[in-house]
Amino acid sequence: MTLRIYNTLTKQIEDFRPIDDKCVTMYSCGPTVYDFVHIGNLRTFMMADFLRRTLLFLGYEVKHIKNITDVGHLTQDDIDAGEDKMLKAAKREHKTPQDIARFYEEAFKKDEEKLHILPAYKFTRATEYIDEMIKLIEKLIAKGYAYETNGSVYYDINKFDKYGQLSGNALENLKIGARLEANPDKKNPYDLALWLKSGEEHLMKWQSPWSVGYPGWHIECSAMSIANLGETLDFHTGGEDNIFPHHENEIAQSEGATGKKFVNYWVHARFLLVDGEKMSKSKGNFYTLKDIEEKGFDPLVYRYLCLTAHFQSQMNFTWQSLKDSQNALKKLYAFAGSVDSKEEGSGIEKYIEKFQAALEDNLNTPLAIATVWEMIKDRSMSDRDRKTTLLKFDEVLGLGLSDIEPSLLKTETGEFELNGGNIKFSITRSSTEDTISEDLLDLVKERETARQAKDFATSDRLRNELKKRGYEIKDTAEGIEITEIE
Repeated sequence: MTLRIYNTLTKQIEDFRPIDDKCVTMYSCGPTVYDFVHIGNLRTFMMADFLRRTLLFLGYEVKHIKNITDVGHLTQDDIDAGEDKMLKAAKREHKTPQDIARFYEEAFKKDEEKLHILPAYKFTRATEYIDEMIKLIEKLIAKGYAYETNGSVYYDINKFDKYGQLSGNALENLKIGARLEANPDKKNPYDLALWLKSGEEHLMKWQSPWSVGYPGWHIECSAMSIANLGETLDFHTGGEDNIFPHHENEIAQSEGATGKKFVNYWVHARFLLVDGEKMSKSKGNFYTLKDIEEKGFDPLVYRYLCLTAHFQSQMNFTWQSLKDSQNALKKLYAFAGSVDSKEEGSGIEKYIEKFQAALEDNLNTPLAIATVWEMIKDRSMSDRDRKTTLLKFDEVLGLGLSDIEPSLLKTETGEFELNGGNIKFSITRSSTEDTISEDLLDLVKERETARQAKDFATSDRLRNELKKRGYEIKDTAEGIEITEIE
């Protein structure tokens, strides 16, 4: 089998054919570091991480570049009247733009670390690629795609006949729907800025052949991706809000400059909703990872929640869905923590194949998660083999199942009297209940009575009853071990 993935460019699921059989190139649009990233952004970054981990699982090397936009871009895309987001944040916090950029870059990287997102092969800062941007703009001017006016440089969209191939926003539709304010420097209102001449008040500016100024937003990613990954990439990822205008403009710039196809597979995550509504600060439903932590949830609970929704589907975030994911993750941890891992078991091939097939089927993480639970509930396999298989799955899931946080588990011990002796027991489970229920303990006592009486039929029936309730029971020299598994 091979990976099949939905390609935004062709609007269909396609077989993945790498440029190089061994190493896959992948570029992800990273954050503009003027504020904390929100959980919708983080879902998109996790989608890219699931894709990367899947490629690694399938045996590829992956060269993954993720940009850090530390120049900022205009609040009104490519319109001089807009306010630069970096400068706006600098004024708000009484810091320099550089201080703002470094602070929020580190905050972003910490969030990624908490979510077990693999670090990029290289994080590229836009401010470190100004020379590459200028050279790319010079190429576009030389080839007739761009023009300079009064120190600013614009891309003439009329010159690129494939414009709209990614988003469907064809040039004729832009002309009909153009409501942009007239800009005397532009030939057409929908032409995009490659370089903007700076005013005296602009703090972030560089010398160029045209003026002292700063780059347009879109040219940054074209320059950084080409410089690090070559003129044609295997994958480019981002959120669906990046499709237009950002990624559409990246294609026009990159292909105009190189004459080659820019990206073979475009992969976009759908929007995140909160309680069925678009997330916004004005609605009071704008959340960061810190907000999730302050509610008492481990960040990996959010990672698990994102795994349960397909990247092509809108995901509806609610606090109840996060609580449900917390309970599920605790049960995974309880299973992993209850199995002796001193010796590695054998991977269960049929489940590994099923898990891999789910991933190869357009990165179907919900089906992959369902396979995890199916395998855990399959008592025909040994605990050791099931745990070995689970840890293999976790190479993609990234839930930290080989390094369990003790705070997410609750193990209690006790004993009860039976036939003149004391029987010790321990129970490992999620801590959603404060005490062990009496009916559960009665079942354990009843089964132990049957076992001591060698009434194995009754003992097995009660073991199965405990399984139905989500508990696995094991007899050891130290006593009875009970583990929550569902």
